[in-house]
Amino acid sequence: MSTFAVIIPSAGQSSRFGGLEKKPFVSLDGRPIWLRTAELFWSRVDVSRTYLVIAPDDRESFRSRFGHLLAFANAELIEGGKERFESVENALKAVPSEVDYVAVHDAVRPLVTGKLIDTVFAASRETGAAILALPVADTLKRVDGSVIRETVPRSVLWCAQTPQIFRRDLLVDAYRRRSEWNHVSITDDSQLMELCGHHVTVIPGSPTNFKITTQDDLVLAEAVLKSRVITSEQRTSLRGYGEEAEW
Repeated sequence: MSTFAVIIPSAGQSSRFGGLEKKPFVSLDGRPIWLRTAELFWSRVDVSRTYLVIAPDDRESFRSRFGHLLAFANAELIEGGKERFESVENALKAVPSEVDYVAVHDAVRPLVTGKLIDTVFAASRETGAAILALPVADTLKRVDGSVIRETVPRSVLWCAQTPQIFRRDLLVDAYRRRSEWNHVSITDDSQLMELCGHHVTVIPGSPTNFKITTQDDLVLAEAVLKSRVITSEQRTSLRGYGEEAEW
Protein backbone atom coordinates (compact mmCIF):
# COMPACT_ATOMS: atom_id res chain seq x y z
CA MET A 1 0.00 0.00 0.00
CA SER A 2 1.20 3.51 -0.84
CA THR A 3 2.00 5.61 2.19
CA PHE A 4 0.99 9.22 2.73
CA ALA A 5 2.28 12.01 4.92
CA VAL A 6 -0.11 14.85 5.72
CA ILE A 7 1.02 18.43 6.28
CA ILE A 8 -1.51 20.68 8.02
CA PRO A 9 -0.45 24.36 7.86
CA SER A 10 -1.85 26.41 10.74
CA ALA A 11 0.73 29.14 11.20
CA GLY A 12 -1.26 32.02 9.73
CA GLN A 13 -2.09 35.22 11.60
CA SER A 14 -5.91 34.88 11.32
CA SER A 15 -6.16 38.63 10.66
CA ARG A 16 -9.61 38.40 9.07
CA PHE A 17 -11.08 36.21 11.78
CA GLY A 18 -11.07 38.55 14.75
CA GLY A 19 -11.34 37.37 18.33
CA LEU A 20 -8.65 36.54 20.88
CA GLU A 21 -7.55 33.20 19.47
CA LYS A 22 -6.18 32.15 16.11
CA LYS A 23 -8.62 30.22 13.94
CA PRO A 24 -7.13 26.70 14.25
CA PHE A 25 -7.27 26.85 18.06
CA VAL A 26 -10.86 28.08 18.30
CA SER A 27 -13.51 25.61 19.48
CA LEU A 28 -15.82 24.20 16.83
CA ASP A 29 -18.75 22.57 18.60
CA GLY A 30 -16.61 21.75 21.63
CA ARG A 31 -13.31 20.76 19.99
CA PRO A 32 -10.49 22.83 18.48
CA ILE A 33 -10.71 23.24 14.72
CA TRP A 34 -7.20 21.88 14.10
CA LEU A 35 -8.07 18.67 15.96
CA ARG A 36 -11.24 18.08 13.95
CA THR A 37 -9.14 18.50 10.82
CA ALA A 38 -6.14 16.40 11.84
CA GLU A 39 -8.13 13.40 13.04
CA LEU A 40 -9.62 13.00 9.56
CA PHE A 41 -6.16 11.94 8.42
CA TRP A 42 -4.21 10.43 11.30
CA SER A 43 -6.83 7.73 11.76
CA ARG A 44 -6.30 6.46 8.19
CA VAL A 45 -4.27 3.28 7.67
CA ASP A 46 -2.54 4.76 4.59
CA VAL A 47 -1.27 7.83 6.50
CA SER A 48 2.04 7.14 8.24
CA ARG A 49 2.99 10.70 9.26
CA THR A 50 1.03 13.80 10.26
CA TYR A 51 2.66 17.21 10.66
CA LEU A 52 0.94 20.19 12.23
CA VAL A 53 2.69 23.45 11.35
CA ILE A 54 2.27 26.35 13.77
CA ALA A 55 3.85 29.75 14.28
CA PRO A 56 6.97 29.70 16.51
CA ASP A 57 5.28 32.12 18.92
CA ASP A 58 2.47 29.61 19.48
CA ARG A 59 4.66 26.60 20.23
CA GLU A 60 4.77 26.78 24.04
CA SER A 61 1.09 27.56 24.53
CA PHE A 62 0.12 24.88 22.02
CA ARG A 63 2.17 22.22 23.78
CA SER A 64 0.71 23.11 27.16
CA ARG A 65 -2.86 22.98 25.86
CA PHE A 66 -2.76 20.27 23.21
CA GLY A 67 0.54 18.41 23.53
CA HIS A 68 -1.13 15.27 24.91
CA LEU A 69 -3.33 15.06 21.81
CA LEU A 70 -0.31 15.10 19.51
CA ALA A 71 1.39 12.37 21.53
CA PHE A 72 -1.73 10.21 21.36
CA ALA A 73 -1.89 10.51 17.57
CA ASN A 74 1.86 10.22 16.97
CA ALA A 75 1.77 13.58 15.17
CA GLU A 76 4.71 15.97 14.93
CA LEU A 77 4.73 19.71 15.57
CA ILE A 78 6.66 21.82 13.04
CA GLU A 79 7.54 25.50 13.29
CA GLY A 80 6.18 27.49 10.37
CA GLY A 81 7.57 30.46 8.47
CA LYS A 82 6.32 33.92 7.59
CA GLU A 83 4.64 32.68 4.41
CA ARG A 84 2.56 29.58 3.80
CA PHE A 85 5.06 28.07 1.37
CA GLU A 86 7.78 28.37 4.02
CA SER A 87 5.60 26.47 6.49
CA VAL A 88 4.96 23.67 4.03
CA GLU A 89 8.63 23.55 3.09
CA ASN A 90 9.67 23.21 6.75
CA ALA A 91 7.34 20.23 7.17
CA LEU A 92 8.36 18.71 3.86
CA LYS A 93 11.96 18.52 5.10
CA ALA A 94 10.76 16.25 7.93
CA VAL A 95 8.97 13.77 5.64
CA PRO A 96 11.05 10.57 5.34
CA SER A 97 12.09 9.40 1.89
CA GLU A 98 10.13 6.15 2.17
CA VAL A 99 6.83 8.07 2.12
CA ASP A 100 5.26 7.91 -1.35
CA TYR A 101 2.82 10.85 -1.30
CA VAL A 102 2.42 14.12 0.57
CA ALA A 103 -0.97 15.68 1.22
CA VAL A 104 -1.32 19.34 2.20
CA HIS A 105 -4.58 20.31 3.89
CA ASP A 106 -5.61 23.60 5.50
CA ALA A 107 -6.05 23.32 9.26
CA VAL A 108 -9.23 25.37 8.97
CA ARG A 109 -11.02 23.04 6.53
CA PRO A 110 -12.42 20.58 9.10
CA LEU A 111 -15.49 19.53 7.12
CA VAL A 112 -13.96 17.56 4.26
CA THR A 113 -15.49 14.08 4.21
CA GLY A 114 -13.75 10.74 4.32
CA LYS A 115 -15.26 9.88 0.94
CA LEU A 116 -13.68 12.95 -0.68
CA ILE A 117 -10.33 12.15 0.90
CA ASP A 118 -10.57 8.59 -0.44
CA THR A 119 -11.31 9.88 -3.93
CA VAL A 120 -8.54 12.46 -4.14
CA PHE A 121 -6.00 10.08 -2.56
CA ALA A 122 -6.88 7.46 -5.19
CA ALA A 123 -6.52 10.02 -7.98
CA SER A 124 -3.07 11.02 -6.76
CA ARG A 125 -1.97 7.39 -6.90
CA GLU A 126 -3.04 7.24 -10.54
CA THR A 127 -1.72 10.59 -11.76
CA GLY A 128 0.94 11.72 -9.27
CA ALA A 129 -0.84 14.96 -8.37
CA ALA A 130 -4.48 15.69 -7.52
CA ILE A 131 -6.51 18.32 -5.72
CA LEU A 132 -10.11 18.96 -4.73
CA ALA A 133 -11.79 21.93 -6.40
CA LEU A 134 -15.21 23.35 -7.25
CA PRO A 135 -16.32 24.78 -10.59
CA VAL A 136 -17.12 28.49 -10.33
CA ALA A 137 -20.89 29.01 -10.23
CA ASP A 138 -21.15 32.79 -9.95
CA THR A 139 -20.72 35.33 -12.72
CA LEU A 140 -17.25 36.86 -12.41
CA LYS A 141 -16.42 40.52 -13.01
CA ARG A 142 -13.04 42.13 -13.49
CA VAL A 143 -13.26 45.46 -11.68
CA ASP A 144 -11.08 48.55 -11.84
CA GLY A 145 -11.79 50.64 -8.75
CA SER A 146 -15.56 50.42 -8.57
CA VAL A 147 -16.21 50.05 -12.31
CA ILE A 148 -16.72 46.73 -14.14
CA ARG A 149 -14.25 46.39 -16.99
CA GLU A 150 -14.97 42.83 -18.08
CA THR A 151 -17.15 39.81 -17.43
CA VAL A 152 -14.79 36.85 -17.14
CA PRO A 153 -15.82 33.53 -18.75
CA ARG A 154 -16.27 30.98 -15.98
CA SER A 155 -16.58 27.77 -17.98
CA VAL A 156 -12.99 26.69 -17.28
CA LEU A 157 -12.56 28.27 -13.84
CA TRP A 158 -12.45 26.26 -10.60
CA CYS A 159 -11.99 27.24 -6.95
CA ALA A 160 -9.13 25.23 -5.46
CA GLN A 161 -9.66 23.40 -2.18
CA THR A 162 -7.57 21.03 -0.11
CA PRO A 163 -6.38 18.37 0.42
CA GLN A 164 -3.87 18.65 -2.39
CA ILE A 165 -1.79 15.50 -2.83
CA PHE A 166 1.45 14.99 -4.74
CA ARG A 167 4.09 12.34 -5.20
CA ARG A 168 6.71 13.20 -2.61
CA ASP A 169 9.58 13.34 -5.10
CA LEU A 170 7.65 15.74 -7.37
CA LEU A 171 6.77 18.07 -4.50
CA VAL A 172 10.31 18.03 -3.12
CA ASP A 173 11.66 18.92 -6.58
CA ALA A 174 9.08 21.71 -6.96
CA TYR A 175 10.12 23.26 -3.64
CA ARG A 176 13.78 22.89 -4.59
CA ARG A 177 12.99 25.07 -7.62
CA ARG A 178 10.88 27.54 -5.65
CA SER A 179 13.44 30.35 -6.04
CA GLU A 180 12.86 30.33 -9.81
CA TRP A 181 9.42 31.80 -9.16
CA ASN A 182 10.22 34.52 -6.62
CA HIS A 183 8.55 37.04 -8.93
CA VAL A 184 5.25 35.11 -8.72
CA SER A 185 2.78 35.22 -5.82
CA ILE A 186 2.23 31.51 -5.15
CA THR A 187 -0.90 30.85 -3.09
CA ASP A 188 -1.08 27.05 -3.05
CA ASP A 189 1.06 24.02 -3.74
CA SER A 190 -0.69 23.03 -6.96
CA GLN A 191 0.31 26.40 -8.45
CA LEU A 192 3.96 25.66 -7.73
CA MET A 193 3.59 22.24 -9.35
CA GLU A 194 2.01 23.86 -12.42
CA LEU A 195 4.89 26.33 -12.73
CA CYS A 196 7.32 23.41 -12.67
CA GLY A 197 5.48 21.75 -15.56
CA HIS A 198 3.65 19.00 -13.66
CA HIS A 199 0.07 18.12 -14.52
CA VAL A 200 -2.39 18.29 -11.63
CA THR A 201 -5.70 16.41 -11.72
CA VAL A 202 -8.83 18.14 -10.44
CA ILE A 203 -11.38 16.13 -8.44
CA PRO A 204 -14.79 17.75 -7.75
CA GLY A 205 -14.94 18.81 -4.11
CA SER A 206 -17.86 19.95 -1.99
CA PRO A 207 -19.30 23.36 -1.01
CA THR A 208 -19.13 22.24 2.64
CA ASN A 209 -15.35 21.81 2.37
CA PHE A 210 -14.91 25.53 2.90
CA LYS A 211 -12.13 27.36 4.67
CA ILE A 212 -13.08 28.96 7.99
CA THR A 213 -11.91 32.53 7.51
CA THR A 214 -14.42 34.68 9.40
CA GLN A 215 -16.69 34.38 12.42
CA ASP A 216 -19.61 33.84 10.02
CA ASP A 217 -17.79 30.83 8.57
CA LEU A 218 -17.48 29.38 12.07
CA VAL A 219 -21.24 29.70 12.60
CA LEU A 220 -21.87 27.99 9.26
CA ALA A 221 -19.40 25.19 10.11
CA GLU A 222 -21.22 24.49 13.37
CA ALA A 223 -24.51 24.30 11.47
CA VAL A 224 -23.00 21.80 9.01
CA LEU A 225 -21.68 19.63 11.86
CA LYS A 226 -25.05 19.61 13.60
CA SER A 227 -26.84 18.70 10.37
CA ARG A 228 -24.52 15.72 9.94
CA VAL A 229 -25.23 14.54 13.48
CA ILE A 230 -28.97 14.78 12.85
CA THR A 231 -28.64 12.84 9.62
CA SER A 232 -26.67 10.10 11.40
CA GLU A 233 -29.31 9.88 14.14
CA GLN A 234 -32.05 9.65 11.51
CA ARG A 235 -30.28 6.74 9.84
CA THR A 236 -29.91 4.91 13.13
CA SER A 237 -33.56 5.47 13.94
CA LEU A 238 -34.77 4.17 10.58
CA ARG A 239 -32.56 1.10 10.71
CA GLY A 240 -33.82 0.41 14.19
CA TYR A 241 -37.20 -0.15 12.57
CA GLY A 242 -35.70 -2.54 10.08
CA GLU A 243 -35.52 -0.08 7.18
CA GLU A 244 -32.20 -0.24 5.36
CA ALA A 245 -32.37 2.91 3.29
CA GLU A 246 -29.61 3.91 0.87
CA TRP A 247 -27.87 7.11 1.89
